[in-house]
Amino acid sequence: MKSIRTFIGLIGMTSLLFAGCSVPSASDNGPSPSAQTETKATAGVAVATENKGDHKLKIVTTFYPMYDFTKNVAGDLADVSVLIPTGVEPHDWEPTAKDIQQLADADLFVYNGLVEGWVSDTIKSVNSKTLQVVEASKGMNLMEGIPEEEEGEHADGEHDHAHESNLDPHVWLDPVLAQQEVKAIEETLMKADPAHADTYKKNAAAYLEKLQALDKSYRDTISTTKRKDFMTQHAAFGYLARQYGLTQIPISGLSPDVEPSPAKLVEIVKFAKEQKVKTIFFEELISPKIAETVAKEIGAKSNVLSPIEGLADEDKANGLDYIGVMEKNLKALEAALNE
Repeated sequence: MKSIRTFIGLIGMTSLLFAGCSVPSASDNGPSPSAQTETKATAGVAVATENKGDHKLKIVTTFYPMYDFTKNVAGDLADVSVLIPTGVEPHDWEPTAKDIQQLADADLFVYNGLVEGWVSDTIKSVNSKTLQVVEASKGMNLMEGIPEEEEGEHADGEHDHAHESNLDPHVWLDPVLAQQEVKAIEETLMKADPAHADTYKKNAAAYLEKLQALDKSYRDTISTTKRKDFMTQHAAFGYLARQYGLTQIPISGLSPDVEPSPAKLVEIVKFAKEQKVKTIFFEELISPKIAETVAKEIGAKSNVLSPIEGLADEDKANGLDYIGVMEKNLKALEAALNE
């Protein structure tokens, strides 16, 4: 029986899966705050020198986790909006002229880093000397994605060429790294609006307690499961796996819409049978057909493991937020890891 490590190494040598996650190179992780926004950088956060006083901040965020983290820190003291609409895959989204104007009218812009490959060029085009920019993942120990070939094929037949760097952007799916992102956002808000610094600090502390409790739930639950490997359609859970001693076995790479070749699909099916995989995870914003195909071939079932790049309609209807979806993910993982 091939080991999981051997299989992952084999993916790196033979697959057409991993064409990147629209990830920029390591030297292009986002705009230079000092060059683009006339701000001074402190601990990875761009901070304006002017005092906003009692001005209610306008904050623009890129996609859902950045919005939820920011909203929990800002509370009612800021108007927080999100650029990327629900149901849209963040890896492929590009801003319109209207979106760029929204940024020009904002006080703060919060983005994750890496996943938003358009940020650097967009900030250059924003006509604002006071816009403050927060790259929430800056300074983190980022993982390299699983080695990939030079290009992969999308479901529509188009090809996606790999970037010079293959860094994994999905840090928000690790509750511990999510806390670091919240702290970066808190620091910016306190300096941008010092009159309400105590409130931001209090809000952040309360939310960090919830994230710490989430981390404990993951740690306690996963420590007792029968198996430590899980199969996903999209390689979005590397940080979560690393944090809790799991091994992610991806069918596709960092780019969620790249499909395996027929030969690689046969290889994956064979490996899944050997490992007695009983659940194949897919996500809401992309077609589940590959996961369902593998599941059918090996007599397994498919289930959702959300990368929380946007809230599904069902999750919104149930009033879930980032923590609620992460708790839902934990239940799904617990069931699969105990099969």
